[in-house]
Formats: sequence, structure tokens, C-alpha cells
Amino acid sequence: MFTGLVAELGTVQRLARQGSSYHLTVGAKKVLDNLKIGDSVAVNGACLTVVRMDEGGFTADVMPETVRLTNIGSLQPGSKVNLERTLRLCDGLDGHIVSGHVEGLGTISEQRPEGIAVVVTIATPPELLKYIIKKGSIAIDGISLTVTEVTDTSFSVSLIPHTAKETTLGFKKVGDSVNLETDILGKYVERMLTWNKQTQAGKADTLNMQTLLENGFV
Repeated sequence: MFTGLVAELGTVQRLARQGSSYHLTVGAKKVLDNLKIGDSVAVNGACLTVVRMDEGGFTADVMPETVRLTNIGSLQPGSKVNLERTLRLCDGLDGHIVSGHVEGLGTISEQRPEGIAVVVTIATPPELLKYIIKKGSIAIDGISLTVTEVTDTSFSVSLIPHTAKETTLGFKKVGDSVNLETDILGKYVERMLTWNKQTQAGKADTLNMQTLLENGFV
């Protein structure tokens, strides 16, 4: 579990392909404190497990599902990546609840200045856009941000100077891809609302007056 508050920008040292998977080695400093093999680190928002460590970084395996849904496969040595350690019980929840399970890719379609901020618009697949609401939370490359606008094809966020300086969004350009994780709450609500319809297709609703009578609620 993460909060979407980036701890530092790491540097890709090596990305070795093995069939449809990768070994990713990232140079880092802050996230290495007390890090051990088996721990999780969010790399551009994707939760990866540390399999090897050295003084200047860590290595993680990237499975095919992660390759399909993220921009990790397009990284090169020297690429900067957002890094975050897992949330501890003693930490504050200053961002929002982020699972580190990237759902798909968006594409930066516009960047424009607005006062001290930069408004970034991201073209988004409809299957993800349905979970994104104005003033809701979104994780972009693992960065917890607030949605400022939503259209039929995209959404926008506003970056303060600190976020632009300390994360990948500060130097990404129009046309670049970003990892997206929508707010987990909406997906659970959708699942609960549709579960009965999916499992009881062709049957009467299980929660009705007869059910209530039979179970002593009425």
C-alpha cells in the first residue's frame, strides 16, 4: 500500500529483457534506508518486489502483466523514475490510498501554464476514464494528484512547482505515456452494485420483500 507521495527520483541503471519479462535495476538513495530483499517499492506507480540490492540501488523483477499495463518496458538506462516505499502504520496519509497496481496507460495531450502551476491534460482510455471524477484522486506515474477537469476523452491535473521539480511529470512532454491508477473506492462500489446482476442473471433479485419476510426482518 502506498500514498502517492514520491520519495525521490531514481535513475534506471539497467533494464534486461528475459522473454516477456524484465529485470529492472534502479539507482536510488532515500528509499534504500532499511530496504531489504522481499520489500516492495513503487516504481512509476507500479509495485515491484526487490530481489537484489547493492549500495547504490536495487533490482526488481517485472512480470509480463506489469509490462503490458505500464511504461516500464520503454525505460532506458538514465531514465528517471518516481520511487516510493510502502506505507507504514506510523506514517501519515497525506496523499490517497494507492495500491501500486497500474491499470493502464494515458498519454499527455497538453501542457499549459496557469499562474504558478502547470495544467497537464492526459488522454485516457474509456475503461479507466469512467472511474475518474472532478476533484477526485488519481495516481499518475505513482504521483497522488487531484483531478481538476474531466471530458469524454481526457482529464486534467494541476502541478505545483514542487511536484514539477521532484517528479517525472516535471520533464515529461506532450506525447509521453504515463501509468494510471484510478481511485480504488470507485471500483469496489461498481463491483458491489453489479455483482448481484452478474450472478443472478435471469433470476429475481435475492433481496426482496419475500426474502425479508422469510428471514424475519419484516
